[in-house]
Amino acid sequence: MIVTDLAAVTRAHGDRAIFAELSWTIEDRARIGLIGPNGSGKSTLLRTIAGLEPPEGGLVTRPRHLRIAYLRQEQEPSDVPVMAMLLGARSDLATIERDLTAVGQRLADPAVTADMPRLETTLEEQERLLHAFDRAGGPRLRNRAEGLLRELGIPRDHWDRPVAALSGGQRKLVGLATCLIGDPDLLLLDEPDNHLDLQRKETLERLLAEFDGAVVIVSHDRYLLDDTVERIAELEPAAGGARLKVWEGNYSAYVVQKEIALRRQQQDYTSQQKEIARLEAAVKRFELWARIVVDERHIKQARNKQRQIDRMDKVERPVLERRRMALTFRPRIRGGAIAMRLEHVSFGFDDRPVIRDADVVIQNGERVGIIGPNGSGKTVLLSLMAGERVPDRGTVWVGPSIERGRYAQHHETLDPRRTPIETLRDVRPMTEGEAVAKLLKFMIPYAAAQQPIATLSGGEKSRMQLACLMYSNVNCLLLDEPTNNLDIASAEVLEDALDEFSGTVIVVSHDRYFLDRVVDRIVAMDDGRLRIFEGGYTAFAERVA
Repeated sequence: MIVTDLAAVTRAHGDRAIFAELSWTIEDRARIGLIGPNGSGKSTLLRTIAGLEPPEGGLVTRPRHLRIAYLRQEQEPSDVPVMAMLLGARSDLATIERDLTAVGQRLADPAVTADMPRLETTLEEQERLLHAFDRAGGPRLRNRAEGLLRELGIPRDHWDRPVAALSGGQRKLVGLATCLIGDPDLLLLDEPDNHLDLQRKETLERLLAEFDGAVVIVSHDRYLLDDTVERIAELEPAAGGARLKVWEGNYSAYVVQKEIALRRQQQDYTSQQKEIARLEAAVKRFELWARIVVDERHIKQARNKQRQIDRMDKVERPVLERRRMALTFRPRIRGGAIAMRLEHVSFGFDDRPVIRDADVVIQNGERVGIIGPNGSGKTVLLSLMAGERVPDRGTVWVGPSIERGRYAQHHETLDPRRTPIETLRDVRPMTEGEAVAKLLKFMIPYAAAQQPIATLSGGEKSRMQLACLMYSNVNCLLLDEPTNNLDIASAEVLEDALDEFSGTVIVVSHDRYFLDRVVDRIVAMDDGRLRIFEGGYTAFAERVA
């Protein structure tokens, strides 16, 4: 069964086409990962499918009674309590309850009870509504809401708190529970894994595996896409608006298929260009002969050859490598043998211990990944290593030739009032023209480079931080969730740059693919304690399974 069909749909922002003449069919129980560069229109496409934004052209067709749930990329703060938010998501049950209340009021009316035909009709209506309420899961709604909140790890004492009082990750989980409680036929998820720790990501994967309807998920988490989807829909930027191409299989299968398809397209394009060049040469030759010797046959042959060219189904020149940020980390000095040593380090807030008696030695050139549940103190540990906080007890020793550079999860290292040009010139002396040229290599256009950093998108702020780290030439990188706002292509550039970096990398991340690519040791935080595991994320997961 088809749950949604898009026919020649066009969306635009001002004069710029986001996508044009886009056609796509989503079938029941489909599992689709929607990918594409930042700004390619993924969120716009989801909102169009959900019916929240009408297309400028084309047609979106859905079955009459289709239930769609849409999880936004960022959950807006709300004063509504968590449990009330979930219970209020079932508007169909609220309508039935209102009708039941009205029926109850009629049954209390003596005029109705005294009129047997009216009484029978009212009782039949009440029975019908009660049956509909039961069939829709009304009596079990609160139990279902409590079960979802428990499964997603929302503590019991948070259920009556306003949604605005929760963390970003918890708000995302409440948003997901609000979507699932309505038993939708089509679930549209815009980066549902943002702000989630590793345990919550595994819970998300399990819930999606158990979900019975169709799912379209936008995510930059390659592990999530490998484990949850059976098809990849790729939005590719193009001059007249992004184009959609669907690939069978999960993300890893898509990568292989696309590489093969591009190579084949390159071969076909090269062969066709050779044939076109041969035909064009023949056209010119016949036209020359026709001018030298007036002969109708030469003119006809030239026209025939030109028709052959015109009738060809032209193969587009493949884009083998799309424009990516130019990121290379080159430390100014090499540094000593030991980059950092933590000895009996403890730290806490208001008598609440966050880190307890931590001992870690990090060699120069090591790649260390810090993982743990949200709120376990990973960012605090990184700030201690960066020298931004002082431990309550113990010492953080840093090698005398170690120069540290920090990437902040929420971009705190950037002054939102200054422009990217000013910020880069603060890092290293350079002319304004040089700064503009360097920022263009990080895909920050000239117009954005002149505006305050506060106006940049999340992805642009992330690339701005990486540019500052690159031109600071430090030999020890302290990175807090560096892939959060990066699309997959940019995350791969960062992975390659860290792979070639000769210095030390200490990174907090929930990106399992990134951890496997980059780190060779895991520091797992739990209840303030640090446990050390050799290897990447997969080796750690196997050890603790």
